[in-house]
Amino acid sequence: MTDPLPLPDATAGTPGLTFSFLTLFPELLAPFAAEAIVGKARERGLLDVRLVNMRDFAGNRHHKVDDTPYGGGAGMVIRVDVAERALASLPAADEVILFSPAGQPFTQAVAEELAERRHLVFLCGRYEGFDARTEGLVTRELSIGDFVMMGGEAAAACVLEAVARLVPGVLGDPESHQADSFSSGLLDYPEYTRPPEWRGQSVPDVLRGGNHGAVAAWRRGQALARTLARRPDLLVSAPLTPADTVTLGELGATPEQLQEWGAPPPPRPKRRKRPRPADPDPSPGS
Repeated sequence: MTDPLPLPDATAGTPGLTFSFLTLFPELLAPFAAEAIVGKARERGLLDVRLVNMRDFAGNRHHKVDDTPYGGGAGMVIRVDVAERALASLPAADEVILFSPAGQPFTQAVAEELAERRHLVFLCGRYEGFDARTEGLVTRELSIGDFVMMGGEAAAACVLEAVARLVPGVLGDPESHQADSFSSGLLDYPEYTRPPEWRGQSVPDVLRGGNHGAVAAWRRGQALARTLARRPDLLVSAPLTPADTVTLGELGATPEQLQEWGAPPPPRPKRRKRPRPADPDPSPGS
């Protein structure tokens, strides 16, 4: 089996998650698995990536994996028997996933689900895709968007990075992904670093004041504002709080929108305690 990705010396035992990609162009995926955070996680044995060249399972001396479509038409179709032999060469998988425009949209929730698995296998199509009978070999189909690409390798790279960063230990801060866009149900709040002043634009004072509670409130408000302005569709499934309802109302959300999003009622104002009447002065001589 041809694998253009050198296997590093793992130092952490059995990887937590293995990705296997069946592709006609493994060289396209090798850099994503060998560099940056994914490459470091692979070196530490936290995850592994296997690149399987489907041409090795063509069953003919010319390594031809496709053929003309029955019924005529343009393009070539990848043979189902090639896909079957390539899959049979791998250990048992928790999921066998086909990239397809008809597939389930790939979201952060799907990434979190896949990160709980031990072995994921992905079929990356080319040309006119796989023989339709290949669908019987997979457990699910995924799509990264409503647009046409030349193959599944770019989609595979997106899924690799999105899922790998959720594997325990891959990120330096285990909580760093929880506040990212979509993980919280909202778009992420804006981030700032040095210099504090740049071309007339200043870092917000609240971020430099040292009040952690005020920073958290500001960030939540900014996340709500960004989501309302740019992706209000996300608010339907976002876990909104009563305080969020107040903030969204202040940002211009209508009562009809709040109802559509299932926003909870705003917090009730606290009732002011009546002052306790003073005890009467004791009578003289008592």
